[in-house]
Amino acid sequence: MGGLFVLVVPFLGTALGAATVFFMCQAVNPKIEKSLMGFAAGVMIAASVWSLLIPSINMAGEQQIAAWIPALVGFLAGVFLLLRLDRLILRLESEDRNRMIGNRAQNRMLVLAVTLHNLPEGMAVGVALVGARMGNAGMTMAGACALAMGIAIQNVPEGAIISMPLRTEGMSRGMAFLNGVLSGAVEPVGALLTVLLAERVAVILPYLLSFAAGAMIYVVVEELIPESQTGEDSKIGTVGAAAGFALMMVLDVALG
Repeated sequence: MGGLFVLVVPFLGTALGAATVFFMCQAVNPKIEKSLMGFAAGVMIAASVWSLLIPSINMAGEQQIAAWIPALVGFLAGVFLLLRLDRLILRLESEDRNRMIGNRAQNRMLVLAVTLHNLPEGMAVGVALVGARMGNAGMTMAGACALAMGIAIQNVPEGAIISMPLRTEGMSRGMAFLNGVLSGAVEPVGALLTVLLAERVAVILPYLLSFAAGAMIYVVVEELIPESQTGEDSKIGTVGAAAGFALMMVLDVALG
């Protein structure tokens, strides 16, 4: 049951956000959004350290290789992949603007951007679940669940920024909701594929753990922290980040 929760809950966060198209006419209260973004950032930072990087180092030591190599290689690979994806998306958006295609093309680029970002997040959930099931990776099921919930919180506004603009351009509420849901469908797929791969090739698990950490830290620094700190009331995002970090730390350390 715990494994199913870890695999599905991030996708449910995207679906919940996409469902706002049915009952919201205005954007989410900025204070609530800042606190949620900060909270998700705190959870993901703590998870990247205690649930991903430290287990990666510990597993590498058990495999009798330099403990820092998988952590460094995987981490930088995760950051590099997200960086390349962002550059690809920006280039496509720039080409669309130059061709004056309009809002519809920009909304499609937004769907692509969120979908691509959801894939490594799904992989992060998958490797956390594998580590918890192995039992000797320094990870717990409680930590994997907390990581999944942090990603789910982050996915709520992402689902909304897919469905709401599509509705604005004239798409029906049902189709706008479906597009938002589909943007998150890659997460359970990516998580499941990662579980299958990691369980078959255990030797690469330290690299997968640190890869997921790199991808998550990129998302935190590039998206969550800036969004939680823009405009007024930036302290709300800071408090949310502290609360999220503390919660994840307790779940990973005290309950581990």
